[in-house]
Amino acid sequence: MVKSAYNIVVLPGDGIGPEVIECAVNVLKTTGRLFNIAFHIESIPCGGHYYLQYEKEWPDGSFEKCQAADAILLGAVGHEVDGRPVFTKPGKPYPEPQLAGFAQVIGNRQKLDLYANVRPIKLYPGVRHKIHGEFMQVWQPGKVDYVVVRENTEDAYTGESQTIADGRITPIRITRRATERVVRFAFHLARRRGKQKKVTCVDKSNIIGAHRYFREIFRRIGESEFPDIELDYAYVDAFCQWQIRNPEWYDVVVAPNLVGDIISDNGATTQGGLGLAAGGNIGDEHAMFEPIHGSAPKHAGKDEANPLAAILAMHMMLDWLGAQHEDERLQRAAQMVEAAVAAVLEEGETLTYDLVGPERAAKCSDVGRAVETKLRHLVERSAGS
Repeated sequence: MVKSAYNIVVLPGDGIGPEVIECAVNVLKTTGRLFNIAFHIESIPCGGHYYLQYEKEWPDGSFEKCQAADAILLGAVGHEVDGRPVFTKPGKPYPEPQLAGFAQVIGNRQKLDLYANVRPIKLYPGVRHKIHGEFMQVWQPGKVDYVVVRENTEDAYTGESQTIADGRITPIRITRRATERVVRFAFHLARRRGKQKKVTCVDKSNIIGAHRYFREIFRRIGESEFPDIELDYAYVDAFCQWQIRNPEWYDVVVAPNLVGDIISDNGATTQGGLGLAAGGNIGDEHAMFEPIHGSAPKHAGKDEANPLAAILAMHMMLDWLGAQHEDERLQRAAQMVEAAVAAVLEEGETLTYDLVGPERAAKCSDVGRAVETKLRHLVERSAGS
């Protein structure tokens, strides 16, 4: 049901995370004013830089705040010292060292049961691709528009590890419950999108037994519960070629965790790079949204990172909240935020170095303000029509 106010927890994190998230939060605040939506926003320090100072990844009680929030907006985690990433110490708090920021990313995914990682691969008009150091139009808008749905709680990402005589083992865990729900999520998404009505299962089932189990469950559920949806299959190595060569073949793609991580980043090449790639970690009751580019320490503090992925992640958050609470204001706001980003991209006047090169590059903060300005103009024009 529609709420009088929505509680948003913001986790800026490390590196460029705070810079891009600040832009996204500013657009969120503008959206609230334009659409008369109240957002209560709480920012929590976290990640590797926080761990380095306090030997914990965030203040006590932070997870409970995430649990109580209507949605979470994450920047990025991963802090470096002298070029080396900061890991947690054994037993503080995990038995095995983890990248500091594990609690915000993997921990939230597991504890909040955010089982579907949803990554749209969409090319907007005006976006050119950097190939061989030059910007050119390689892929065509309208032919790159699909969604990767990645199982988000298991596979090789459980944090488990075991020492053996001559090395270490990290298990690939695939369970029936986790696979069934992410597969159903993908099929339902294909129905809602109403495009090709096709779901492609991508895995390495010709070699990995756990992935064969994933594919078997995909086939069983597809054939028995979704007769209106076409079932498609690909091995991950071949798919990495096809998604670059023929992205128009795909509508919704579902994959185990590690495979989904790889192909969603690979697909970002066709949409203009990781600076435009957003993702949602979605469960039945909770959700966390983030740009997928990482913390990029070498760009931190320079006001040069691309904030559009973070703003598009915030757009995904608005859309999810609107559906969860049947709030048409949020759904309309989500559409207008995406339209504002698309307009800034198509105009091509205020974009960061990764999209236009260093000579023409605008600052991160300037791009964020350009989206705010365009959003106001679009809303005013819509109101006057």
